[in-house]
Formats: sequence, C-alpha cells, structure tokens
Amino acid sequence: PALHRLSHHLLARYQKGTRPVRDWRTTTTVAIDLMVYAILSVDEKDQVLTTYIWYRQHWTDEFLKWDPARFDNLTQISLPVESIWVPDILINEFVDVGKSPHVPYVYVSHHGEVQNLKPIQVMTACSLDIYNFPFDVQNCSLTFTSWLHHIRDINLSLWRQPELVKFDQSVFMNQGEWELLYVLSHFQEFSVKSSDSYAEMKFYVVIRRRPLFYTVSLLLPSIFLMVMDIVGFYLPPHSGERVSFKITLLLGYSVFLIIVSDTLPATAVGTPLIGIYFVVCMALLVISLTETILIVCLVHKQDLQPHVPEWLKHLLLERATILLCIRDRKKFSQSKMETLDTSRQVESNDSTAKPTPYVCEDPRECGAVGGTRPAPAFAGRPEGSAALQEVLRETTAIRQLLEKREEFRDLAREWLQVGYVLDVLLFRVYLAAVLAYSITLGTLWSVWRDA
Repeated sequence: PALHRLSHHLLARYQKGTRPVRDWRTTTTVAIDLMVYAILSVDEKDQVLTTYIWYRQHWTDEFLKWDPARFDNLTQISLPVESIWVPDILINEFVDVGKSPHVPYVYVSHHGEVQNLKPIQVMTACSLDIYNFPFDVQNCSLTFTSWLHHIRDINLSLWRQPELVKFDQSVFMNQGEWELLYVLSHFQEFSVKSSDSYAEMKFYVVIRRRPLFYTVSLLLPSIFLMVMDIVGFYLPPHSGERVSFKITLLLGYSVFLIIVSDTLPATAVGTPLIGIYFVVCMALLVISLTETILIVCLVHKQDLQPHVPEWLKHLLLERATILLCIRDRKKFSQSKMETLDTSRQVESNDSTAKPTPYVCEDPRECGAVGGTRPAPAFAGRPEGSAALQEVLRETTAIRQLLEKREEFRDLAREWLQVGYVLDVLLFRVYLAAVLAYSITLGTLWSVWRDA
C-alpha cells in the first residue's frame, strides 16, 4: 500500500538525532500557536496557575519530502512522533507535570512541513496579585523557548496573526470561576551573560475572576451587619437593649469572619483589600459598642454625679444642638419647667393646708382620728401640742424628701439631656467615618480597575 511504501521510504535512512537540515547554517523556524481551553485552578498560596491548552507547532523537515506522483498522489501522512526529530521547545514557567494525554503521531506533508498538535495540561508559576480580590484580574505568561538550541539553530514565529490569537475564545470553556479576557503574544530574544541568544515566544493569558459568588457570600452579609449597627443607634440610650443588640452584632460578625476565613486567599506576599475591609468593619463595631457603653453609663449613673458643669451645658446643650440641628432641646426644657412649676404648686398647697385647723363636730370622730387634728377646745392641752408638733415634723420630713427627690430628678434630666446630645454627636461622627471609609474603598477599587 502507498502508506506503507511512503513510511518505509521516509524512515528507512532517517536520522532523528540531528536537526533536519542539509546545510547546517540553515535555521529551522518553528511556528507555534496556542488556544486556551479551560482554566482549571488558581492557587494563590503557591502562586500556581493550572490551565488546559491546545498547543500547535509546525516546522519544515528537509528529509521528509516526497513526490506525490510516486505514491498514489498521497500528500499527507501521519508518522510516529518518536521516529522523527522534534524541537525541544518547553515552557519556562513549567513547575509540575500535568495529566496531559499523549498524542503519538504527527502530520507530515509532501513539502516536508511537520504539524505537531497536542493538548497540554500546564501547571505554571504565576505572580498572582490578590489585592483586589474578588474583583481581581490576573496576567500569567507562558514562555515557549528552545531549551538547548540558540536562535541561529531554532527560531520561533507565530502561526497566526496576533489579533486572531488575542480574541480567540472558540474552544474556551466559559462556565468556571474565571473568564478569559484575551491572550497577548510577544516575540523576543533572550540571552544570559552575553552568551548566544535564544528565541522566546511569550503568551500572556489575561483572566478575570467572576465576583458574583463572593459578593453575595462575603460583601453583602458584612454590609447588612454594618447597616444594622447604624440602625441600632436609633434605640434609646437609657435602655439596656442597645448594648445587648450591639454585642449580638459583634458576636455575629466574629462568627461570620470565622466562616469566611477559608474562602479568602492566603498568601505570604500581601493581604487582599477585602481582608482589610473586614478588619476595619470589626474595629468599627467595637468602637460603636464602646460608644454605646459610655452613653449608657453616663445616662444611668446620674445619682452619683454632681450637677452638669456650666461649660459642658454651654458646649453641648447650646453650641452642639445648633450645630447638629437638634430641635427637641427647647421642648425638653419647657417640659422640665412645667414639671418644676407643678411640684412647686403642690408644695405651696401643702404649706397652706398645714395650719388649717380641723374642727370635730362629734367627739367620737375626734377620738377615732387619734388627736392628729385636734379641735380648738383641746389646743391648750400638752398632749395636743405634742401631737401637732409631731405632725409638723413628719410633714417637714416628707417635704424635704420630695424636694430632694425632685432635685435628683432634675439632675437626672440634665445628664439625660447631655447624654442624648452627646449620643447624637458621636453617631454623626461614626456615620461620617463609615461614609469616608466606604468612599475610600470605592476609590481604591476604581483606581486599580482603571490602572
């Protein structure tokens, strides 16, 4: 058969150990091509990229030419790859042997052009930048070069046009975590310490992570917890519910960080921006809880404190209320004055009611009362005078107790008002800090994406 005769004709005297040129000064040009089939894994910790590519190369073998008319017009034949010379083109970033299928044959045309087509699972070293995780874009290079032959023996070229290679996604599996943006190609000469130059063909594989999963599972829960922390400031500070609510949020955020710690990429080079974001959010929650504890202690410990200093009243109750646009201060002061007027009116009524004598029409009624309000007929007796003095002492003690209680209430109202104003002031400062932090993060991400 023609195939057997042609194979015997080509390989009978073929020497696969030498470069297939008749003149040793002739350079063998190897044209290569690459198509990315899938992104298998990206190991941020070990800085390793695993890809599955379709690799193609062709060159001219001057000893594998024939006349098709002598072999039934046969123009192509497949030969075992172990039987012919194959260029020693390797990938410089290669770090491990992948599970690549073995293709035992190459195609040879009657002009001597050899085509070697094979799929390769490539595990290469790549400098992965995880600063903007999960919105990161990685640029990993695959450098093809001859390990032994310099450029005068083996030169490299691109099989297709660079524009066709750049946007070719015809075989790419687009269902994983990473999406292929483009593949850039670049040829250069490389030399070590003024030695012979070597030809290199670089392919830059630019991939981008799909951030939807990480946005839903990492960013949104954290944002929701921070929003609930801000909403928690609207709880009244004089109740203990705000403290328990803030502690619950802090514990929930701690559990959330423990859960997502395995999801974040871990490297010894740097920390992703989202990790800094989580740490700052935890710090903001701690600051919020500290502020709440201080306000609650200020509001609930009035009995042990002196009166509010005048400078503090002037600073918080006058200047700060105008600055913060608080309109409830006058209403609070008005209700406070009404309470004081009511208490004074009650006291004046009590004082006017004290000297009013009570005349008993029935002697038995006076005896049932116990002489607490004696009639004028018994005013001269010593027993009546002693009972009246006892009643006056008890009334004076009750009045003093009411006045002291009212003083404590006034003191409590003053500190409560100071606590409310200070709480609003710290809340505005906290809200401004959160807003500035959000704008800073957005600016950093935007600058990185534009760069």
